[in-house]
Amino acid sequence: MAAHGSKKVIFAALIGNFAIAVTKFSASVYTGSSAMLSEAIHSLIDTGNQGLMLFGLSRSQRAADKTHPFGYGRELYFWAFVVALLIFSIGAGVSIYEGIHKVLEPEPISNPMVNFVVLGLSMIFEGAALRVAYKEFNKSRGDTPLFKAVQQSKDPVLFTVLFEDFAAMTGLFIAFTGLLIAEYMNVPWMDGAASIAIGVLLAVVALLLCYETKGLIIGEAADPNVIEGVFDIADGSKAVASVNELRTMHMGPRDILLALSIDIENSMSGGEIEKAIYSIEKQIKAKYPEIRRIFIEVQSATDHTEEAWKDAARDV
Repeated sequence: MAAHGSKKVIFAALIGNFAIAVTKFSASVYTGSSAMLSEAIHSLIDTGNQGLMLFGLSRSQRAADKTHPFGYGRELYFWAFVVALLIFSIGAGVSIYEGIHKVLEPEPISNPMVNFVVLGLSMIFEGAALRVAYKEFNKSRGDTPLFKAVQQSKDPVLFTVLFEDFAAMTGLFIAFTGLLIAEYMNVPWMDGAASIAIGVLLAVVALLLCYETKGLIIGEAADPNVIEGVFDIADGSKAVASVNELRTMHMGPRDILLALSIDIENSMSGGEIEKAIYSIEKQIKAKYPEIRRIFIEVQSATDHTEEAWKDAARDV
Protein backbone atom coordinates (compact mmCIF):
# COMPACT_ATOMS: atom_id res chain seq x y z
CA MET A 1 0.00 0.00 0.00
CA ALA A 2 1.35 3.43 -0.90
CA ALA A 3 2.26 6.02 1.70
CA HIS A 4 -0.67 8.22 0.68
CA GLY A 5 -2.98 5.42 1.80
CA SER A 6 -1.54 5.63 5.31
CA LYS A 7 -1.82 9.43 5.32
CA LYS A 8 -5.43 9.19 4.21
CA VAL A 9 -6.22 7.00 7.22
CA ILE A 10 -4.40 9.35 9.61
CA PHE A 11 -6.04 12.52 8.32
CA ALA A 12 -9.51 10.95 8.46
CA ALA A 13 -8.96 9.93 12.08
CA LEU A 14 -7.28 13.24 13.01
CA ILE A 15 -10.10 15.44 11.78
CA GLY A 16 -12.80 13.24 13.28
CA ASN A 17 -11.11 12.87 16.68
CA PHE A 18 -10.38 16.57 17.08
CA ALA A 19 -14.00 17.54 16.44
CA ILE A 20 -15.23 14.77 18.74
CA ALA A 21 -12.76 15.69 21.53
CA VAL A 22 -13.96 19.31 21.61
CA THR A 23 -17.60 18.19 21.71
CA LYS A 24 -16.98 15.61 24.45
CA PHE A 25 -15.05 18.02 26.66
CA SER A 26 -17.87 20.55 26.38
CA ALA A 27 -20.42 17.90 27.29
CA SER A 28 -18.37 16.58 30.24
CA VAL A 29 -17.98 20.08 31.70
CA TYR A 30 -21.68 20.81 31.22
CA THR A 31 -22.98 17.52 32.68
CA GLY A 32 -20.17 16.46 35.06
CA SER A 33 -20.03 12.94 33.63
CA SER A 34 -16.87 10.93 34.44
CA ALA A 35 -17.41 8.52 31.54
CA MET A 36 -17.79 11.45 29.15
CA LEU A 37 -14.59 13.03 30.49
CA SER A 38 -12.75 9.74 29.93
CA GLU A 39 -14.06 9.62 26.39
CA ALA A 40 -12.99 13.24 25.83
CA ILE A 41 -9.47 12.45 27.07
CA HIS A 42 -9.46 9.36 24.87
CA SER A 43 -10.35 11.39 21.77
CA LEU A 44 -7.81 14.10 22.64
CA ILE A 45 -5.04 11.51 23.00
CA ASP A 46 -6.07 9.89 19.73
CA THR A 47 -5.82 13.30 18.05
CA GLY A 48 -2.32 13.81 19.44
CA ASN A 49 -1.37 10.28 18.45
CA GLN A 50 -2.37 10.87 14.84
CA GLY A 51 -0.23 14.01 14.88
CA LEU A 52 2.72 11.94 16.10
CA MET A 53 2.09 9.32 13.43
CA LEU A 54 2.11 12.01 10.74
CA PHE A 55 5.37 13.35 12.19
CA GLY A 56 6.87 9.85 12.24
CA LEU A 57 5.71 9.16 8.69
CA SER A 58 7.34 12.38 7.49
CA ARG A 59 10.59 11.66 9.33
CA SER A 60 10.75 8.09 8.04
CA GLN A 61 10.67 9.24 4.41
CA ARG A 62 13.94 11.18 4.64
CA ALA A 63 16.68 10.05 2.28
CA ALA A 64 19.59 7.94 3.51
CA ASP A 65 22.75 9.78 4.53
CA LYS A 66 26.21 9.02 5.95
CA THR A 67 24.99 8.59 9.51
CA HIS A 68 21.95 6.52 8.49
CA PRO A 69 23.03 4.65 5.33
CA PHE A 70 19.90 2.49 5.30
CA GLY A 71 17.55 5.45 5.65
CA TYR A 72 15.13 6.49 8.39
CA GLY A 73 12.27 4.11 7.67
CA ARG A 74 12.33 2.47 11.10
CA GLU A 75 11.76 5.83 12.81
CA LEU A 76 8.08 5.31 12.04
CA TYR A 77 8.18 2.22 14.25
CA PHE A 78 9.61 4.28 17.12
CA TRP A 79 6.82 6.85 16.98
CA ALA A 80 4.21 4.10 16.79
CA PHE A 81 5.68 2.72 20.03
CA VAL A 82 5.51 6.18 21.61
CA VAL A 83 1.82 6.36 20.63
CA ALA A 84 1.19 3.02 22.37
CA LEU A 85 2.90 4.28 25.53
CA LEU A 86 0.81 7.47 25.53
CA ILE A 87 -2.41 5.49 25.22
CA PHE A 88 -1.37 3.34 28.18
CA SER A 89 0.08 6.00 30.47
CA ILE A 90 -2.27 8.92 29.88
CA GLY A 91 -5.43 7.48 28.33
CA ALA A 92 -5.77 4.39 30.51
CA GLY A 93 -4.26 5.98 33.63
CA VAL A 94 -6.44 9.09 33.71
CA SER A 95 -9.62 7.16 32.83
CA ILE A 96 -9.10 4.61 35.60
CA TYR A 97 -8.17 7.28 38.14
CA GLU A 98 -11.18 9.41 37.30
CA GLY A 99 -13.45 6.37 37.33
CA ILE A 100 -12.29 5.22 40.78
CA HIS A 101 -12.86 8.73 42.12
CA LYS A 102 -16.43 8.78 40.80
CA VAL A 103 -17.19 5.26 42.07
CA LEU A 104 -16.04 6.20 45.57
CA GLU A 105 -17.81 9.57 45.47
CA PRO A 106 -20.66 9.25 42.94
CA GLU A 107 -22.47 12.39 41.87
CA PRO A 108 -25.69 12.73 39.87
CA ILE A 109 -25.28 13.73 36.24
CA SER A 110 -26.99 16.91 35.13
CA ASN A 111 -28.68 17.05 31.71
CA PRO A 112 -27.82 13.44 30.75
CA MET A 113 -29.55 13.86 27.39
CA VAL A 114 -26.65 16.05 26.27
CA ASN A 115 -24.29 13.13 26.86
CA PHE A 116 -26.47 10.73 24.91
CA VAL A 117 -26.67 13.11 21.94
CA VAL A 118 -22.91 13.68 21.94
CA LEU A 119 -22.18 9.95 22.23
CA GLY A 120 -24.59 9.22 19.40
CA LEU A 121 -22.94 11.77 17.11
CA SER A 122 -19.50 10.51 18.15
CA MET A 123 -20.47 6.99 17.14
CA ILE A 124 -21.34 8.26 13.67
CA PHE A 125 -18.05 10.12 13.26
CA GLU A 126 -15.92 7.33 14.76
CA GLY A 127 -17.75 4.80 12.64
CA ALA A 128 -16.84 6.75 9.51
CA ALA A 129 -13.17 6.93 10.54
CA LEU A 130 -13.15 3.21 11.41
CA ARG A 131 -14.64 2.42 8.00
CA VAL A 132 -11.83 4.32 6.24
CA ALA A 133 -9.14 2.59 8.33
CA TYR A 134 -10.68 -0.86 7.85
CA LYS A 135 -11.07 -0.33 4.11
CA GLU A 136 -7.42 0.70 3.70
CA PHE A 137 -6.24 -2.20 5.86
CA ASN A 138 -8.29 -4.65 3.77
CA LYS A 139 -6.43 -3.52 0.66
CA SER A 140 -3.17 -4.80 2.12
CA ARG A 141 -4.38 -7.95 3.87
CA GLY A 142 -6.31 -9.53 1.00
CA ASP A 143 -7.73 -12.89 2.12
CA THR A 144 -5.57 -13.10 5.25
CA PRO A 145 -7.60 -13.31 8.50
CA LEU A 146 -7.77 -9.98 10.34
CA PHE A 147 -5.71 -10.80 13.44
CA LYS A 148 -3.10 -12.69 11.44
CA ALA A 149 -2.87 -9.72 9.06
CA VAL A 150 -2.24 -7.39 12.02
CA GLN A 151 0.56 -9.68 13.22
CA GLN A 152 2.12 -9.79 9.75
CA SER A 153 1.63 -6.09 8.93
CA LYS A 154 4.78 -3.98 8.66
CA ASP A 155 2.84 -0.68 8.51
CA PRO A 156 2.16 0.49 12.10
CA VAL A 157 0.11 3.44 10.84
CA LEU A 158 -2.66 1.22 9.56
CA PHE A 159 -3.00 -1.17 12.47
CA THR A 160 -2.47 1.58 15.09
CA VAL A 161 -5.29 3.74 13.70
CA LEU A 162 -7.43 0.63 13.23
CA PHE A 163 -6.91 -0.36 16.89
CA GLU A 164 -7.54 3.20 18.07
CA ASP A 165 -10.78 3.52 16.11
CA PHE A 166 -11.98 0.11 17.31
CA ALA A 167 -11.19 1.08 20.91
CA ALA A 168 -12.96 4.40 20.39
CA MET A 169 -16.14 2.74 19.13
CA THR A 170 -16.07 0.19 21.94
CA GLY A 171 -15.43 2.94 24.50
CA LEU A 172 -18.42 4.90 23.22
CA PHE A 173 -20.70 1.89 23.71
CA ILE A 174 -19.30 1.39 27.22
CA ALA A 175 -19.86 5.06 28.09
CA PHE A 176 -23.37 4.99 26.62
CA THR A 177 -24.27 1.85 28.59
CA GLY A 178 -22.81 3.20 31.83
CA LEU A 179 -24.64 6.51 31.53
CA LEU A 180 -27.88 4.74 30.62
CA ILE A 181 -27.72 2.55 33.73
CA ALA A 182 -26.65 5.48 35.92
CA GLU A 183 -29.57 7.61 34.76
CA TYR A 184 -32.51 5.26 34.29
CA MET A 185 -31.68 2.65 36.95
CA ASN A 186 -30.53 5.29 39.45
CA VAL A 187 -27.07 3.76 39.92
CA PRO A 188 -24.81 6.86 39.82
CA TRP A 189 -21.58 4.96 40.45
CA MET A 190 -21.99 3.20 37.07
CA ASP A 191 -20.74 6.39 35.43
CA GLY A 192 -17.41 5.89 37.21
CA ALA A 193 -17.46 2.16 36.49
CA ALA A 194 -17.81 2.90 32.79
CA SER A 195 -14.78 5.20 33.02
CA ILE A 196 -12.75 2.40 34.64
CA ALA A 197 -13.86 -0.04 31.91
CA ILE A 198 -12.76 2.45 29.23
CA GLY A 199 -9.38 2.76 30.96
CA VAL A 200 -8.93 -1.01 31.02
CA LEU A 201 -9.89 -1.17 27.34
CA LEU A 202 -7.26 1.45 26.49
CA ALA A 203 -4.64 -0.39 28.54
CA VAL A 204 -5.29 -3.64 26.65
CA VAL A 205 -5.14 -1.89 23.27
CA ALA A 206 -1.92 -0.10 24.27
CA LEU A 207 -0.25 -3.34 25.34
CA LEU A 208 -1.22 -5.00 22.05
CA LEU A 209 0.24 -2.07 20.11
CA CYS A 210 3.42 -2.18 22.21
CA TYR A 211 3.79 -5.88 21.45
CA GLU A 212 3.30 -5.43 17.70
CA THR A 213 5.58 -2.40 17.35
CA LYS A 214 8.30 -3.96 19.53
CA GLY A 215 8.85 -6.65 16.91
CA LEU A 216 9.12 -4.03 14.16
CA ILE A 217 11.65 -1.98 16.12
CA ILE A 218 13.82 -5.04 16.81
CA GLY A 219 13.60 -6.03 13.14
CA GLU A 220 11.21 -8.40 11.40
CA ALA A 221 11.77 -10.54 8.33
CA ALA A 222 9.86 -10.07 5.09
CA ASP A 223 6.69 -11.98 4.35
CA PRO A 224 7.34 -15.74 3.90
CA ASN A 225 5.96 -15.55 0.34
CA VAL A 226 8.52 -12.86 -0.51
CA ILE A 227 11.34 -14.92 0.99
CA GLU A 228 10.23 -17.99 -0.94
CA GLY A 229 9.99 -16.00 -4.17
CA VAL A 230 13.50 -14.57 -3.74
CA PHE A 231 14.87 -18.04 -3.01
CA ASP A 232 13.26 -19.41 -6.19
CA ILE A 233 14.80 -16.61 -8.29
CA ALA A 234 18.29 -17.18 -6.89
CA ASP A 235 18.07 -20.96 -6.92
CA GLY A 236 16.66 -20.92 -10.45
CA SER A 237 19.75 -19.18 -11.87
CA LYS A 238 21.96 -21.49 -13.92
CA ALA A 239 24.99 -19.85 -12.34
CA VAL A 240 23.96 -20.77 -8.78
CA ALA A 241 24.98 -24.17 -7.45
CA SER A 242 23.09 -23.62 -4.17
CA VAL A 243 21.63 -20.92 -1.96
CA ASN A 244 23.56 -20.95 1.31
CA GLU A 245 21.58 -18.40 3.27
CA LEU A 246 18.84 -15.82 2.75
CA ARG A 247 18.05 -13.14 5.30
CA THR A 248 15.67 -10.19 5.14
CA MET A 249 14.73 -7.30 7.42
CA HIS A 250 12.12 -4.58 7.16
CA MET A 251 13.73 -1.15 7.40
CA GLY A 252 10.29 0.40 6.89
CA PRO A 253 6.80 -0.68 5.80
CA ARG A 254 7.89 -0.78 2.14
CA ASP A 255 11.65 -0.99 2.53
CA ILE A 256 13.29 -4.43 2.79
CA LEU A 257 16.98 -5.21 3.20
CA LEU A 258 18.11 -8.50 1.61
CA ALA A 259 21.34 -10.38 2.37
CA LEU A 260 21.97 -13.41 0.17
CA SER A 261 24.77 -15.96 0.26
CA ILE A 262 25.14 -18.18 -2.83
CA ASP A 263 27.50 -20.86 -4.11
CA ILE A 264 28.42 -20.23 -7.75
CA GLU A 265 29.21 -22.96 -10.29
CA ASN A 266 32.99 -23.43 -10.29
CA SER A 267 33.23 -23.42 -14.09
CA MET A 268 32.16 -19.77 -14.35
CA SER A 269 34.57 -16.92 -15.04
CA GLY A 270 34.66 -13.65 -13.10
CA GLY A 271 32.76 -11.79 -15.79
CA GLU A 272 30.07 -14.46 -15.96
CA ILE A 273 29.66 -14.33 -12.19
CA GLU A 274 29.17 -10.55 -12.31
CA LYS A 275 26.52 -10.89 -15.01
CA ALA A 276 24.75 -13.66 -13.10
CA ILE A 277 24.62 -11.61 -9.88
CA TYR A 278 23.34 -8.56 -11.77
CA SER A 279 20.65 -10.70 -13.39
CA ILE A 280 19.54 -12.07 -10.01
CA GLU A 281 19.34 -8.57 -8.49
CA LYS A 282 17.40 -7.27 -11.48
CA GLN A 283 14.83 -10.08 -11.30
CA ILE A 284 14.37 -9.68 -7.55
CA LYS A 285 13.82 -5.90 -7.72
CA ALA A 286 11.46 -6.27 -10.68
CA LYS A 287 9.25 -8.76 -8.81
CA TYR A 288 9.61 -7.21 -5.35
CA PRO A 289 10.18 -3.43 -5.63
CA GLU A 290 9.95 -3.14 -1.84
CA ILE A 291 13.35 -4.86 -1.68
CA ARG A 292 15.48 -1.74 -2.06
CA ARG A 293 18.90 -2.96 -0.94
CA ILE A 294 20.47 -6.27 -1.94
CA PHE A 295 23.78 -7.64 -0.72
CA ILE A 296 24.95 -10.86 -2.37
CA GLU A 297 27.88 -12.84 -1.02
CA VAL A 298 29.59 -15.50 -3.14
CA GLN A 299 30.84 -18.34 -0.97
CA SER A 300 31.22 -22.10 -1.35
CA ALA A 301 28.60 -24.16 0.43
CA THR A 302 31.32 -25.99 2.38
CA ASP A 303 32.93 -22.78 3.65
CA HIS A 304 29.56 -21.29 4.55
CA THR A 305 28.58 -24.37 6.56
CA GLU A 306 31.91 -24.27 8.39
CA GLU A 307 31.45 -20.59 9.28
CA ALA A 308 27.89 -21.23 10.40
CA TRP A 309 29.09 -23.97 12.77
CA LYS A 310 31.73 -21.61 14.19
CA ASP A 311 29.13 -18.89 14.77
CA ALA A 312 26.80 -21.40 16.45
CA ALA A 313 29.63 -22.58 18.72
CA ARG A 314 30.42 -18.99 19.76
CA ASP A 315 26.76 -18.37 20.60
CA VAL A 316 26.59 -21.35 22.97
